[in-house]
Amino acid sequence: MSNDKYIHSEVENKIYSYWEKNELFKPKENSKKFSIVIPPPNVTGSLHMGHALNNSIQDLLVRYHRMNNYETLWQPGTDHAGIATQALVEKKLTSEKIDKNEIGRDKFIEKVWEWKEQYGDIIINQLKKLGCSCDWSRNAFTMDENLSKSVIKVFVELYNKGLIYKDKKLVNWDTVLKTAISDLEVDQREVNSKIYYIKYPIDGTSEFITIATTRPETMLGDTAIAVNPKDQRFKSFVGKTVTIPIVGRKIKIIEDDYADPEQGTGALKITPAHDFNDYDVGQRNNLEIINIFTEEGKINENAPEHYKGLDRFEARKRILKELKEKEFFVKEENIKNKVPYGDRSNSIIEPFLTEQWFADAGKLSVKAKEVVNSKKTNFFPENWSKTYFQWMNNIEPWCISRQLWWGHQIPAWYGPDNKIFVAINEEEAKSQAKEFYKKEVELNRDPDVLDTWFSSGLWPFATLGWPEDDDYLKKFYPTSVLVTGFDIIFFWVARMIMFGTEFLDKEPFKDIYVHALVRDEKGQKMSKSKGNVIDPLDLIEKYSADALRFTLLSMASPGTDVKLSEDRVKGYRNFLNKLWNANNFLITNECDFEDIDDLPNLNININKWIYSELIEAKNKIQKNLEDYRFDEAAKNAYQFAWHSYCDWYLELSKTILFSDDNDAKAEVKKVSSYVFKQILILLHPFIPFVTEEIWLKDQFDKDGSDYLMHKNWVTGEVNKDNSTEQVENIINIISELRSFKNELNVSPGSFIDVSVKGINDNQKEFINKNEVILKKLGRINSILDDDLEKPAATMVVSGDLFKIYFDKDVDLKLIKENLTNKQSRLEQEMNKISQRLENKSFVGRAPKEIVEQEKTNYNNLKNDIEKISVTIKGI
Repeated sequence: MSNDKYIHSEVENKIYSYWEKNELFKPKENSKKFSIVIPPPNVTGSLHMGHALNNSIQDLLVRYHRMNNYETLWQPGTDHAGIATQALVEKKLTSEKIDKNEIGRDKFIEKVWEWKEQYGDIIINQLKKLGCSCDWSRNAFTMDENLSKSVIKVFVELYNKGLIYKDKKLVNWDTVLKTAISDLEVDQREVNSKIYYIKYPIDGTSEFITIATTRPETMLGDTAIAVNPKDQRFKSFVGKTVTIPIVGRKIKIIEDDYADPEQGTGALKITPAHDFNDYDVGQRNNLEIINIFTEEGKINENAPEHYKGLDRFEARKRILKELKEKEFFVKEENIKNKVPYGDRSNSIIEPFLTEQWFADAGKLSVKAKEVVNSKKTNFFPENWSKTYFQWMNNIEPWCISRQLWWGHQIPAWYGPDNKIFVAINEEEAKSQAKEFYKKEVELNRDPDVLDTWFSSGLWPFATLGWPEDDDYLKKFYPTSVLVTGFDIIFFWVARMIMFGTEFLDKEPFKDIYVHALVRDEKGQKMSKSKGNVIDPLDLIEKYSADALRFTLLSMASPGTDVKLSEDRVKGYRNFLNKLWNANNFLITNECDFEDIDDLPNLNININKWIYSELIEAKNKIQKNLEDYRFDEAAKNAYQFAWHSYCDWYLELSKTILFSDDNDAKAEVKKVSSYVFKQILILLHPFIPFVTEEIWLKDQFDKDGSDYLMHKNWVTGEVNKDNSTEQVENIINIISELRSFKNELNVSPGSFIDVSVKGINDNQKEFINKNEVILKKLGRINSILDDDLEKPAATMVVSGDLFKIYFDKDVDLKLIKENLTNKQSRLEQEMNKISQRLENKSFVGRAPKEIVEQEKTNYNNLKNDIEKISVTIKGI
């Protein structure tokens, strides 16, 4: 190759264009099927580190199955992201001095589509930069015609089954966007706050009952005071009425278990219209519900005249002032509490009583729980199923309507008396109305749109053509695996399972792999406010997509967050160069890459060994991928490519490549080429760009058909015999020599003399037979069968004692002193562990894995101390 180093910036776009031009991402007909639907990123989004991890895992699985004779579909697409997109386009229009209310709904939606056409593919192009091999010819969008048809069909059928209905309930209300929002769009932030103590006068007495609240403005809508039935302090007050200060309305003191004697004063003001828990108390006790807010979060006509029209926070200030003036205010305290904010509007969310559309999630959850219970769908790691059931077993009605313009408009029309007609289209609704009213009437369509999670809940089957085209549905549904973050198990995963089991009577995916968060190197969550956000596109530009992918995959350990540092990505960039250099070495040494698809004859020990290592590595990686242990798969791939092949095999092969034995040289050239090709195949799902570049640069596919992406993984048996054991013995001796130098703090490049006088005859014979290799790789001047007349250090290899003689500038006396100190430190550490293990209380109470780890640590220290002892004695 012309370049000494791999320059990813010259390669990645070229390679990706090549893949797309040759349509390599499309399913290739086969009897075995594998499919994944992408968690659709928001059309407004740009690639963040969570996307990078999620999609690296998906691409690894997709490429692996594609290379192993599966007809493979990775279904891509984006979500219309109702609130986010509408807010973004509104902001753009405002900057252009356009008021959406003036241009009207239809014109506004046209503007959104214009924005989507201009900016909607940003995230898709960024996924391509990462190397994602989705079938882009099937790219879907949740507002596409077919997906819209599926949404309408599902709504109408659920309505007709009585599983969708309209009701007046509390919802999360965004006063800026003026819409209901889902729990996922609510950001619970811990803030410095205040709690206020207010006394309510008990009617007919001179006594008061004191409550504590963080939201005094809501007292305008109080309809009861609640105390716990077991709280003796308030027994005499139960059943009496109080007069709400300022308001003058009378409310009753009731008993309810929700009141916690340990919280505040033990007495709670109950405002059913403005608190979810209070709403439940109100329902249980048949309390009046008084809404005191407008949609904008201002005080409405249900409050005293002088508060009407005030912003809620201005009202709070004035209420506190009036309470103090009228001596109802007791005190205030500083506290930290969680306050709900809208993640799009950044405004405080209010529980708000409003009429909305709801889905009966309780009934929809029955089949959805069964498929996970019966193991038709499995979570990895398994413990996430507990999270799933915890939510599903306590599921609430799902508010599915949003007061927006952008989204799937609800297919409901209202007659003159507000009679509801739900239909596929207006024509059908009019037909229903004509039949009901016995005449033609004017209908008004419901202005609300559906929650984005409603349409994305249909994603696994709507993207495959349901309900109109079932070719892909038959092939690829249920999909094989869903790769997702834990934060949307409730909001997306559960919804997909509910809809899949309801409409196709089948689970939408066999496995659910739940990955962890990507954090910074200190383990902190990335956030703009902390200034610790790492942009994946920056890392791709600096170090390559492959280096970023391999870093994330190598750290994707189940249940453990990824602590990402730039240095790790930089380190794996070196891995790509290692492969590049190995390829350059093979080319320089005239190793022939062409026509090496079949395993050459193996006569030479190192060739038998490397082939055995290849099959063993392949088997491990394959098992790791089947178990969703991506970290282990990456580790085993790395170990084999870097250490077994580059560090050992190529180094060992040099003694043959630089010899005069032409037959041996020919075999090594063929085997080194064959194994390197297999390395490219094994590594391709992890690091597709560099592997493809090396594959193509060397013209492996001159006729344009021998694509790396469609090459099968190697098959074969691990064959460990005397010949492979001999190679392992050479590696063991050299490794021990290097480790010994490191232990003594001696330069790794320094040369030594070795006396084998004290070792057994078989090992001595083996060393003499392999003297050339051992001298070259072990940096040995001479191997002697006798002792030298100069100081030596003793090393143990497989129970044999080797005497090592260093250059005169190595101070063995100082080394002995340092080793003695180290031995002492290790003994102290070992004694501490010994004491812990002898402590019955520790062994009995500590987790089993901790105890086992301590035992392992003890044995490791013991072995280290014994080795140091031998060395000290031999100096």
